[in-house]
Amino acid sequence: MDNSETPTPNNWNLREFTGIGYDKGGSKLRQITWMLISGTVFTRWWCPASVRVAILRRFGARIGDGVLIRHRVQIHWPWKLSIGDGTWIGENTWILNLEDVQIGNNVCISQSVFICTGSHDRKSPTFEFDNAPILIEDNVWIAAQATVLRGVTIGARSTVGARVLVVKDLAQESIVTAPIGILHKEETI
Repeated sequence: MDNSETPTPNNWNLREFTGIGYDKGGSKLRQITWMLISGTVFTRWWCPASVRVAILRRFGARIGDGVLIRHRVQIHWPWKLSIGDGTWIGENTWILNLEDVQIGNNVCISQSVFICTGSHDRKSPTFEFDNAPILIEDNVWIAAQATVLRGVTIGARSTVGARVLVVKDLAQESIVTAPIGILHKEETI
């Protein structure tokens, strides 16, 4: 077998990256306008939650009733976001939704959660995108600083503990917690 024909992982030419297959879903003007409004109004502490919801709807997000979105929440593309009724999104949450993110009803996304639909194909010679949507079903709690990666479905009534990294689907009523630290006596360190 000739190794020159098989891409070697981590041997990319990033200058040749094309982003092939990735659709931003909005015109350049829409993207620029969103980035401007997001940075100057949407994320600010003084912007009322009701105005945040109205801004997201104006940019194409599908937002249910009684949704609370706190300040400093970052959303990459609102037109690729759907949020059900009664859902809370805590401050400093980042939804990097290069693909669709669907969040169900009565979901609590706590502070500083990272939801990321984007990735790269490490076997691609140009490190092209390997993105996939995320689905978070009803009555899910994602605790502070958890990370949810591309292609994941989190089943209804699940709890994702603080700082958990979710890389695979979770069945309904799952409870996932991060490993705890080990308490050492000072003499053993």
